[in-house]
Amino acid sequence: MRLEGYRKLLVARDGGWKSILLRATMWLPSLGYAAAMRVRSFCYNRGLLKVHKAAVPVICIGNITTGGTGKTPLVIWLAEVLRQRGLRCAILTRGYKTRKGRLSDEPAILTKSCPDAKVVVNADRVAGAKKAVEEYGAQVLVMDDGFQHRRLARDLDIVAVDATCPFGGAHVLPAGLLREPMKAFKRAGAVVMTRSNQASALHVHLAEERIRSINPNAAIARSVHVPVGVKMLKGMSLAVESLKGQNVYAFCGIGNPDGFFGMLEQMGVQLVGKRVYDDHYDYSVEDIKGICQAAAEVGADVVLTTQKDWAKTALGASHEGGEGIVLGYLDIRLEITDGTDRIMELIDRVVSRPLT
Repeated sequence: MRLEGYRKLLVARDGGWKSILLRATMWLPSLGYAAAMRVRSFCYNRGLLKVHKAAVPVICIGNITTGGTGKTPLVIWLAEVLRQRGLRCAILTRGYKTRKGRLSDEPAILTKSCPDAKVVVNADRVAGAKKAVEEYGAQVLVMDDGFQHRRLARDLDIVAVDATCPFGGAHVLPAGLLREPMKAFKRAGAVVMTRSNQASALHVHLAEERIRSINPNAAIARSVHVPVGVKMLKGMSLAVESLKGQNVYAFCGIGNPDGFFGMLEQMGVQLVGKRVYDDHYDYSVEDIKGICQAAAEVGADVVLTTQKDWAKTALGASHEGGEGIVLGYLDIRLEITDGTDRIMELIDRVVSRPLT
């Protein structure tokens, strides 16, 4: 089952009696998984499982649900904050689905978007931290997607929560989208509500109140994904304003495709067609040709995807889309709209720790 269908099955509660039975079969393994995560957390909290301390401060960007919550734009935002403070930053990433000799989508994006930071790809975060400090002279480490990876101690946990689907059905995998029980919010120093402009104010407020009921001390901020342009092949680009009223065909293979499509609709484009692939989908040249053909059939002027997908498609997209269609990705920037001061205060407190 594709992630999109899985999300709808668990969160939107789509389907009839077959879907109800399917969800019911997930309860028992979900209970077992939740119990295992509680035991694991207990062992780390009591020192039964070893935690390794890095020589420099560590700030973790993670989430509590599976799927796209906007972690990568938040990592890029944090790296820029650290750069402005004159700190040498290294980003630790596990490099999900990275092939030997080739960066996967997320490390490739981080490398391009954070040129002053060293991106260290290693599933062993402790080893990656050691390498970043000893070989690259990093003064602060940003651990990407590390909230559940507790072997490496961190000085601050920032949890990204997608405002459009904050708690993934409020159950752990596989009965819900939670990676661990919601009590894990107690470990968070800060929570950033991403895509807060794509959910109602009441919906966001209720999600924040639920988080505060678990961790009243966590700093909570709101953020939005701001489209800043369209990037194409050969370094060409388009202004966001030029897309308004254009017929757009969109495709993506990300954890939360509705967030991407919703952003396009908010921009005022005419979304004439869309196609969803599995998360981290590895596109072929034939896939790109098929997408462009489908776009031409519905009269699209522009074919748009995400930067994450572009990292996979650009290698095979040797043409401009054909049929006079523009092919590119929507370049976005994360902007914190509320709660900036508290987040900055926490970051400054961490990085002011004496360096070794």
